[in-house]
Amino acid sequence: MSTSSPEAVKKLLENMQTDLRSLSMECKKKFPPVKEAAESGIVKIKTIAARNTDILAALKENSSEVVQPFLMGCGTKEPKITQLCLAAIQRLMSHEVVSEAAAGNIINMLWQLMENGLEELKLLQTVLVLLTTNTVVHDEVLSKAIVLCFRLHFTKDNITNNTAAATVRQVVTVVFERMVAEDERFKGIVEQPPPVQGNTNRRSVSTLRPSAKDAYMLFQDLCQLVNADAPYWLVGMTEMTRTFGLELLESVLNDFPGVFLQHQEFSFLLKERVCPLVIKLFSPNIKFRQGSSSAASPAPVEKPYFPICMRLLRVVSVLIKHFYSLLVTECEIFLSLLVKFLDGEKPQWLRAVAVESVHRLCVQPHLLRSFCQSYDMKQHSTKVFRDIVNALGSFIQSLFIVPNAGNVAMCSNGPEIQIYCTAQGGPGTGGVSGTLTTQAAFEYRGTWIPLMTVSVQGSAKATYLEMLDKVEPPSIPEGYAMSVAFSALLDLVRGITTMIERELAAEEEAAAEFREAHPDQEWKPQPGENVQKEKMNKPRNVLFVSGAHLVWEEMVNACWCGLLAALSLLLDASTDETATENILKAELTMASLCGRLGLVTPRDAFITAICKASLPPHYALTVLSSNAATLSSKAYSIQGQNVQIISPSSESHQQVVAVGQPLTAQPQGTVVLTAKNIQCMRTLLNLAHCHGAVLGTSWQLVLATLQHLVWILGLKPGVGGALKPGRAVEGPSTVLTTAVMTDLPVISNILSRLFESSQYLDDVSLHHLINALCSLSLEAMEMAYGNNKEPSLFAVAKLLETGLVNMDRIEILWRPLTGHLLEVCQHPNSRMREWGAEALTALIKAGLAYKHDPPLAQNQRLQLLLLNPLKELSNVLHADIRQKQLECVLQILQSQGDSLGPGWPLVLGVIGAIRNDQGESLIRTAFQCLQLVVTDFLPTMPCTCLQIVVDVAGSFGLQNQELNISLTSIGLLWNISDYFFQRGEAITQELEREEEALQKQAQEKGETLNRPFHPAPPFDCLWLCLYAKLGELCVDPRPAVRKSAGQTLFSTIAAHGTLLQQPTWHIVVWKVLFQLLDCVRTSSTTADKEKIESGGGNILIHHSRDTAEKQWAETWVLTLAGVARIFNTRRYLLQQLGDFFEAWEVLLNHIQSAALSKNNEVSLAALKSFQEILQIVTPVKDSDKAGDALAAMGVPPVLIDPLSASGPGRPLVRSDSLLERLTRYNGAELQAPPPGEESALEDSALWWSAWNTWYRMGTDSTRPPTGPTEKLSFIPSQPFLTALIQIFPALYQHIKANFSMEDLKKLGVILHGAVSVPISSDASPFILPSYTEAVLTNLQEAVLTALDVLQKAICVGTENLQVMYPAIFEQLLLFVEFSCKPPQYGRMETKHVANAKYNQAEWVALNYVPFAERSLEVVVDLYHKTACHKAVINEKVLQNIIKTLRMPLSLKYACPSESTWKLAVSSLLKVLSIGLPVARQHASSGKFDTMWPELANAFEDFLFTKSTPPDNLSIQEFQKNEAIDVEVVQLISTEILPFANFIPKDFVGQIMAMLNKGSIHSQSPSFTEAEIDVRMREEFSKVCFETLLQFSFSNKVSTPQEGYISRMALSVLLKRSQDVLRRYVEDERLSGRCPLPRQQVTEIIFVLKAISTLMDSLKKTQPENVDGNTWAQVIALYPTLVECITCSSSEVSSALKEALGPFKDFMQPPVSKVQNGES
Repeated sequence: MSTSSPEAVKKLLENMQTDLRSLSMECKKKFPPVKEAAESGIVKIKTIAARNTDILAALKENSSEVVQPFLMGCGTKEPKITQLCLAAIQRLMSHEVVSEAAAGNIINMLWQLMENGLEELKLLQTVLVLLTTNTVVHDEVLSKAIVLCFRLHFTKDNITNNTAAATVRQVVTVVFERMVAEDERFKGIVEQPPPVQGNTNRRSVSTLRPSAKDAYMLFQDLCQLVNADAPYWLVGMTEMTRTFGLELLESVLNDFPGVFLQHQEFSFLLKERVCPLVIKLFSPNIKFRQGSSSAASPAPVEKPYFPICMRLLRVVSVLIKHFYSLLVTECEIFLSLLVKFLDGEKPQWLRAVAVESVHRLCVQPHLLRSFCQSYDMKQHSTKVFRDIVNALGSFIQSLFIVPNAGNVAMCSNGPEIQIYCTAQGGPGTGGVSGTLTTQAAFEYRGTWIPLMTVSVQGSAKATYLEMLDKVEPPSIPEGYAMSVAFSALLDLVRGITTMIERELAAEEEAAAEFREAHPDQEWKPQPGENVQKEKMNKPRNVLFVSGAHLVWEEMVNACWCGLLAALSLLLDASTDETATENILKAELTMASLCGRLGLVTPRDAFITAICKASLPPHYALTVLSSNAATLSSKAYSIQGQNVQIISPSSESHQQVVAVGQPLTAQPQGTVVLTAKNIQCMRTLLNLAHCHGAVLGTSWQLVLATLQHLVWILGLKPGVGGALKPGRAVEGPSTVLTTAVMTDLPVISNILSRLFESSQYLDDVSLHHLINALCSLSLEAMEMAYGNNKEPSLFAVAKLLETGLVNMDRIEILWRPLTGHLLEVCQHPNSRMREWGAEALTALIKAGLAYKHDPPLAQNQRLQLLLLNPLKELSNVLHADIRQKQLECVLQILQSQGDSLGPGWPLVLGVIGAIRNDQGESLIRTAFQCLQLVVTDFLPTMPCTCLQIVVDVAGSFGLQNQELNISLTSIGLLWNISDYFFQRGEAITQELEREEEALQKQAQEKGETLNRPFHPAPPFDCLWLCLYAKLGELCVDPRPAVRKSAGQTLFSTIAAHGTLLQQPTWHIVVWKVLFQLLDCVRTSSTTADKEKIESGGGNILIHHSRDTAEKQWAETWVLTLAGVARIFNTRRYLLQQLGDFFEAWEVLLNHIQSAALSKNNEVSLAALKSFQEILQIVTPVKDSDKAGDALAAMGVPPVLIDPLSASGPGRPLVRSDSLLERLTRYNGAELQAPPPGEESALEDSALWWSAWNTWYRMGTDSTRPPTGPTEKLSFIPSQPFLTALIQIFPALYQHIKANFSMEDLKKLGVILHGAVSVPISSDASPFILPSYTEAVLTNLQEAVLTALDVLQKAICVGTENLQVMYPAIFEQLLLFVEFSCKPPQYGRMETKHVANAKYNQAEWVALNYVPFAERSLEVVVDLYHKTACHKAVINEKVLQNIIKTLRMPLSLKYACPSESTWKLAVSSLLKVLSIGLPVARQHASSGKFDTMWPELANAFEDFLFTKSTPPDNLSIQEFQKNEAIDVEVVQLISTEILPFANFIPKDFVGQIMAMLNKGSIHSQSPSFTEAEIDVRMREEFSKVCFETLLQFSFSNKVSTPQEGYISRMALSVLLKRSQDVLRRYVEDERLSGRCPLPRQQVTEIIFVLKAISTLMDSLKKTQPENVDGNTWAQVIALYPTLVECITCSSSEVSSALKEALGPFKDFMQPPVSKVQNGES
């Protein structure tokens, strides 16, 4: 029932009247005034009730009067009356009918009662009712009421005190509640902002509303009181305690945070009053240090006081919790203080309450985040959050250092804090006691600390912070502080991680939604003001704090060091499974969180900690120690102090569950595993299993640890990579307790599941896992180097397992996976590499067998990817691996052979990856695979792979380990070619389809199609590859292989060449045949000339094959012959190619280089091939009988080498090639060669090309060596030269039309060179005729034949051909010279054939005389025919003949052969008899002018030779020779002198002088006296003289010319006489008595006779015919004659007489005048 309902009002009125009546009754006697007042009050009430409708309002209005009687009653101080009055007043109050004035009066009355110490509890009750039921009490009245309560709190009565304390608390609350209500009322009204307040003006509250003002004044005074200052408002306070004040402050702050946050004035109070106060009160705690004696310090330090200290911490907790945002700077100070209180030097109770306070902070992760944002992330600010965490850590450590948990002081020298982390420490000191402790506790280096349950997880229920009643510090049980700190740590980790993970999850969800909505954009967190987590909003509106990630990262970065240090230490010390589990869980969640935030260092640090804890103590594991080293190298500072990382001891107070061997390179002792190790191992597995996605590079740590654990537990890999318990191979076997034996299958199972679960990892994480396994495996490989210890196969096994479970996305991990396994396969440790190969082949087989989607048949790329490692295995050198690889190939062939499809190239690649260093067995195995492929799988593989089969078969041919395999593989190539032949059409179609597809692709990419032999059609390319491979085998180092391959190559081209299209022949010629020829040529020319020793003694090598060079020569011969034969048989087809001419040139070039090779066998064979291709006559003309039938079909027959045909001229049609051609090209394709010029033109080009080649061969083979003779170059053999020259006549027939002078000159050089080549002496008996026979060698015959052919051609040729005569003459004349001057071959010294010793390697010159003489006969013969030819005349052939003959003529007796000069004379006579008439005829043209002096010299050299006749020359012979001389003179007298007028004067003069000389000085000085008459050549002299005289005075001077001859003859004769006479006189005088030699006497006599004869003639001659000079000369003789008179010889004297006689006629000059000069 409410107080304002009519019933209640009625009741109130009744009660009041009753109260007043009671009052008047009580006061009737003692206090009459009161009685009166009461009675008038009753009247008053009745009046009010009667007059007013709203009775309560009226009552309130008159309340002062209504209350008055009761107040007077209280004033009586009578207990009974006072109680009655107070009850009545309370009733009025409760109906809210007390006005402000009345209330003031009531309070004053209560104050008096209080001062008198009456009814204290009732007073308190009344005040409470007054203040709680209404709001009329304000300002001073209110303050008075509050003071009243405070005063009552400090009475002597305990009950009163406590009640008053409760009342005070309630009143304070009421004051603030009123303010809150007032704020609610005014909420909608916007007020003027208050003016800025000064700090000191406490009246600045004028802007506040009434209730707020009261609250403000009250709070301000509370602060004053706690600070022991006088209150401003609470006037009348007498005493106050700090503890009570602090409690009141705490409750206000805790209950009404809104007031302080909303009102500036209150915030100001907080900042200006509360915080400084708290800091001031804290000071004794800060300064105090346990154990520092007061004597030492200058001023006594106030001791910390537990009640105040504890309350201050409570206030601080509230301040931080509620007003953190207002008091950022102050909170920083508080938190720093809090951290300081955890210090080891502070009293135990202080540390305990501080730890409890810290625990309170730790359960508020959002608060911690704010700390991080406000302090740790600001520059130049204390890293508060980090310090809190580190302080907790240090605190825990310090507890282990302090030996007991009592209050004993412990001195610490410096501010060094020691952080523990589980590095490998020194050996432990053993357990504390032998028994296992059952109570949960921590134990570390002898310090044992029990663990108690302090609070429920996630709430910080404090014990000591709640002890408000205790004045003395309580004693703290052992282990309490540790337990709180432990809980705080766990709560801190849990809070932070759940908060951050929740926000991360929200962010990821938003990101996912964003991606769904905008798949093309990248999601970025939106910067927002705050994180709104209201459920009403759609998640899309979630705004993420800008830089949230930064905050999270900073939080983790700030706390991880301290956390890790503390947790590691606790983990090391924990003896309780649950505690251990909690610690591990904390480390695990931190590791996972760091992983999600991408903080690698802390993630790795936590994982390292777990890993270390899993392994036995001091276990050497590089991964972990290196990681610990990186941690310790960073200086983490805690509270700005130095941090040391100290290794803990690990006493074995744990249950040992396993003993095993460590996995190290060097064998060591055993290690033990404890139950805790296994527990940590399970955590590790759990981490890997659940958080694999964030492990990243830490996989390495995790897996390395697992590998070692697996090794210690003795698990070994089985099929598929799963680990099963197995005994260790060596060393003490692993000892396992039953406890762990039951665990092993579970662990093994979890391990397998761990790798199976890799199928749920995302691709990046999977890669991290694979990389980690690979590096683990690398370490295991490192360790296994250099010893045959059992290697750790953990990593390899797990790689296999991971690969097998991820088959569906095998593509992404295949490369790193197989790449690593390939490295394992190359390991020297056989067990290791065997497993590598096992894993790799298993994966490949599994991959091929797996039902992929799409299936492999449609996913070509994947299939190739899977097969690729199989190919890579080929690079491994270990035979066992290759064996495994080939076995795998065999299995694949058998199981998937038919479906390999695009994988064939790789499989074939593996089969073909043979190397010579592999040994026979592997090559055999591989070859078996190949044979299987060739016999079974050729039809099933794509045709594009056929080419690879060819290559592979070829590579088996090229290997040099097993000759039989090489030869067999050449056989396989023949089989393959047969397969091509039979399946030609099918293969062609498939290849062409393939080609189109490729072409299309290439066009799309804009590239050109690139495959070998590209322009040819694909099927032809296949053939070309086959040919090319055979071509390679044709240049194999082994002769047997070369021979076999060569025969196969030329046979396949012959047998299947018809299948090729015409353009392909182009490639066959250029890329196959010519390339082969090139290689063979190169190899032959560089082959070794060392003799090959007979192999093993039982194989004899013929001397013609006993060097590599000779064996290569055989190959060259075969190859060249094969190519020439193809050119011969396929000539017609080849001619239709565009560049037949170039091909022809190249072929000729090869023939040329072979011909010029320094090997007789090769060079001769080259000429044979040359002959073979030259005797291909142009296709036969239609008219030829043999060609008729075929010509009608448009197929001209092909001529075959006439050597093999039935007769040289008869064309023989080769039927097989014809039939082939008819089947291949059905008539239409083949065009008959165009008739007439075009083919002739082309043909002549070919012939000319052949001629040029012939010319180059000739020039080079006959060019004499230029160097010194010691370096004897190769000299061509006679058969070669003969064959070479014999080719010319045939060749000439085709080129004679355009054969020019230039060509003729070239020919001449060659003929000359060929004839000059000497013969080696050991061959000479076979070639040379005996020296005496005048027979020509074959070569010389051939040379003359060649010239003969030419000469005959010129003879019947056109006018312009005849210009060549002179050149032919010139050539022949050169040969004629050989008779006297054999040709030199370079600077080589040749022996004359007669002196050559057959057994020495000397060079012998041929006997050139017969050859020269034959040439001379030809010259005469030819001149006979051609003397009158214009060219012969113009080119002065006659002169040249004479000039040439002059040499043998002048040598005469000195000629090598006597026949030579005789032939020369007779030839000269013959030639002159023909030539002189011609010369006279052309005298005027001057063309013979130069001939005459030459002729004169020839006569002179012959008639007066310088050579002496041989001593054995008989008289008859001499006379015969003289007769020849006479013949010459007669020729002069008949053929020359009679025609003197046509002949140059000089020449006639020379002739005259010669006759003159002959007529006088004609004997040879060497004759004996006896022969003198005969040998004087009297006959000759006579003829000369007669001739002279005959021409001196011919009386018939028919022409001036004749006169001139006579004059000349006379002049010569006179000069001669003068000379002889003078010399005679001289000699006579010198000789004294000695008679002169006979011949001189004879000579003088001769002269004298001649003079007399002359005189007679002069007399008879007409004077006109004698010119003046003659007379002068005659008269000049006279004095000389006179001098001769003194001579002693009688003969001379008589002759002299006759000569002097006629001079008498000159004594008188004749009458007629003779003019000077001519008459």
